[in-house]
Amino acid sequence: MLALGGNAMTNAEGRAHPEDQIEAAGVAMAAVAELIAHDVEVVITHGNGPQVGNILVKNEMAAAVVPPVPLDWCGAQTQATLGFVLMDALDAAVAERGIEKHSATIVTRALVDPNDPGFVRPTKPIGRFLPAEEAQVLVGHGEVWEDRGAKGWRRVVASPEPLDILDAPAVLRLVDAGFVVVANGGGGIPVVRREDGSLAGVEAVIDKDFGAALLGMLVGADLLVVATDVPNAVLHYGTPEAEPIGRVTLSQMRAYAAEGHFASGSMGPKVDAVCRFVQGTELPAVITSLDRILDAVMNVGSTGTVVVPD
Repeated sequence: MLALGGNAMTNAEGRAHPEDQIEAAGVAMAAVAELIAHDVEVVITHGNGPQVGNILVKNEMAAAVVPPVPLDWCGAQTQATLGFVLMDALDAAVAERGIEKHSATIVTRALVDPNDPGFVRPTKPIGRFLPAEEAQVLVGHGEVWEDRGAKGWRRVVASPEPLDILDAPAVLRLVDAGFVVVANGGGGIPVVRREDGSLAGVEAVIDKDFGAALLGMLVGADLLVVATDVPNAVLHYGTPEAEPIGRVTLSQMRAYAAEGHFASGSMGPKVDAVCRFVQGTELPAVITSLDRILDAVMNVGSTGTVVVPD
């Protein structure tokens, strides 16, 4: 199970023009093609923060003319778009290596609890800061915005826990049929189950790393690899005492997290996700950079931060 960050689909400066995303996808899928060349079955999930951010800007600019695209629709749109880009890049990468391998993208729903506390008091900030008058137009469309002082106003949404990945059985069927599958992008499209059993999308953002850990468990992955822009998680990050973490037990990693070593907006969710996977499967999980994925999978423990069961 390979989890790509949303910034793996941008250029080095974080720009997300279409050409930047296509180029970045080529780099990421070259690494995946190397795994396939070594007979590794791969399921890919990805972040979508920069891509959803682009849609939100369009929402803001057009809010006085057309209703904003809801967040669940943003998730579905970016899953399909990024899946298409990743499949094209992967097809080219495997063909270059003389491999015949097919890929598929599944627009994937993640079940959340309608009574999750986040829906009562949203706290997850998304998008840009806006002047009060522009934010009020969006408040009029039912969005929740908060005054953040000198920076302006910013939208906040719920970030509920994913309880189930509803389309995981389809992922398994495709893997069994020999496909490389792209699924559950952005943590999954958040849906709730109504009293009559039907499903409805909701305005929320699911952490993509939590979604990756859950999907990995549901499809029976032997290993979760969270690909980021650094080779290791680090203790005392940004200080003279900075120390990369190599192989570590689950209990020790949780202790490091409890001591506050990992920022909530960056490494924290990745550490939490790999710990969830290890706890739920009794199998290892790795955090490392994209260029080290082959070593991370073929020689578990040789590179990256490797979390193992106690």
